[in-house]
Amino acid sequence: MTARRLGAASLESLLGEWRNGGAANEDLADRLRLLMVDGRIPVGTRLPAERELAARLSVSRTTVASTYGRLRSAGYLASQQGSGSEARLPQHPFGRPAAGMEAPDTIDLTKAAMPCAPQVAPAVLRAAEQLPLFAADWDYDAVGLPHLRQAIADRYTAQGLPTEPDEILVTIGAQHAIGLLARVLVSRGDRVVIEAPTYPHAQRAFIEAGARLVPVSVTADGGWDAEALQHAFERTNPQLAYLMPDFHNPTGASMSAAERDRMLRAAARQGTTVLVDETTAELDIDRDGVDSRFVPVSAGDTGATVVNVGSIGKTVWGGLRIGWIRADRSLVARLVAARSSLDLGTPILEQLAVAELMPELDEIIAARRVQLRRSRDRVEELLAARFPTWQVPHVAGGLAVWVGLGQPVSSALTLTARTSGLVMAAGPWFGSDGAFERFLRVPITYPVDTLERAVERLHAAWLAVGGARRPVMPSASTLV
Repeated sequence: MTARRLGAASLESLLGEWRNGGAANEDLADRLRLLMVDGRIPVGTRLPAERELAARLSVSRTTVASTYGRLRSAGYLASQQGSGSEARLPQHPFGRPAAGMEAPDTIDLTKAAMPCAPQVAPAVLRAAEQLPLFAADWDYDAVGLPHLRQAIADRYTAQGLPTEPDEILVTIGAQHAIGLLARVLVSRGDRVVIEAPTYPHAQRAFIEAGARLVPVSVTADGGWDAEALQHAFERTNPQLAYLMPDFHNPTGASMSAAERDRMLRAAARQGTTVLVDETTAELDIDRDGVDSRFVPVSAGDTGATVVNVGSIGKTVWGGLRIGWIRADRSLVARLVAARSSLDLGTPILEQLAVAELMPELDEIIAARRVQLRRSRDRVEELLAARFPTWQVPHVAGGLAVWVGLGQPVSSALTLTARTSGLVMAAGPWFGSDGAFERFLRVPITYPVDTLERAVERLHAAWLAVGGARRPVMPSASTLV
């Protein structure tokens, strides 16, 4: 299998503002290392030749050669004569805990997801008891168990969006649903409107489908740039728009009813399909002055084509890989036909377990709201105390806080934090072309005591990169 090759121009976009005041080869090595650890440069990717990258970055070939040499020594590159250099990850890519840390065990805050709900284990046991009833007639299930599809449809109907079971396709989580939709709805060269920042795995699915992305800004305090969103539809005639109107990941913003209507009417005029990701939409904490009852996005009288994606991964447990697509019957049929080239169906036992959990979903979500409120409030207190210069928005729901750092140091900060036993996703992970270096996603899904320890480590990393002073990237020697 041929390794994926990353061109010099593409790598330059990923690097963004990589110079950080130190020696050029050290700064470049540090930024490349972060891109590899974050997954923005996947393992096995062939990097540009030294001469090609040097010309693109306007540095000497000696600088690039030294950079690659540092990465090879640390286990991040494997090079062969005539074959180039491929990205690798060493046995311990996050480095050793920094000296003096009280808690050397790694805290991983890269995932904004809730722990397993207590109702899951009993539901799985009940599902196992039912399994013999399905063993004779069901094996590869490309559509979904009828009673689970009925339960999902009934939930949509109860929430105000009348739905029939044959308008539901059960998938292996929401990401599988998004990838399948990208494969069916997007052809190479099609334009796809996405938010900036956005859910990175969805963005990658559209890129792999050959889409030309049209980003539209979303901020934690101002929400969507409604004018820019409308213009994106009118000027680019996109095939698809991927949006998270409720508790957007990572900003936590939510669209108003007027903004939704305007967006849907703009999409309808251009014939654009609106793919609505509602995986976090029910995780309300305290929408002040707004009806907190979740209402799925629907076309209403706008004439738009809306496809809804949901899952239990963010509300119940990510370990149960069950999601779904709500779409018209013709699209469901196309998705089922296309699915066999990707997978042969959704696991039966997990579907049975989720069907058992559906009647308890409101109870589970109510408990999640209490958990999220407690951790959200504590995170706000901790960040205000430790980082008085940061901009910490008050989110009304969702799974994370999109913090403004005030300086373009997100990559430097997260790379340094790894040496202190704290793993976080840098702001650029949620964008493209090196954007969002001034932001950091802080999940609010972990126990309060874990978050308290995490903030202490983050504060140590903040001091190490200079805090309000000129930021300094950690030296390569501290990361191997």
